[in-house]
Amino acid sequence: QVQLVESGGGLVQPGGSLRLSCVVSGDMFSINVMNWYRQAPGNERELVAGMTGDGSTNYAASVKGRFTISREYGAATVYLQMNNLKPEDTAVYYCNFRGIGTDNNIFDAWGQGTLVTVSS
Repeated sequence: QVQLVESGGGLVQPGGSLRLSCVVSGDMFSINVMNWYRQAPGNERELVAGMTGDGSTNYAASVKGRFTISREYGAATVYLQMNNLKPEDTAVYYCNFRGIGTDNNIFDAWGQGTLVTVSS
């Protein structure tokens, strides 16, 4: 089955930067959407950044200009570069891949989450 593993979270001061990584593996025919979500304590899970298979990107208004989603060329890895971090960015961050498996079934795969804490 398709599996995703995130890494790169940690504790950072306001104004600092982190880069999250997500490695995907499994029997995939195509990946149609790559997303980063986050969920802060007591809040609903929200979409932070997304990328379609053709490379088009979209961002939540709260992170636009500060966060960048990218994919490593020739590798099954997606990144979220986070700059100018704010306390409101504190959350568990999840990567999410959606596509079609080699069994011709649609998959919606999620990582285990990585905690980002922005605090002085």
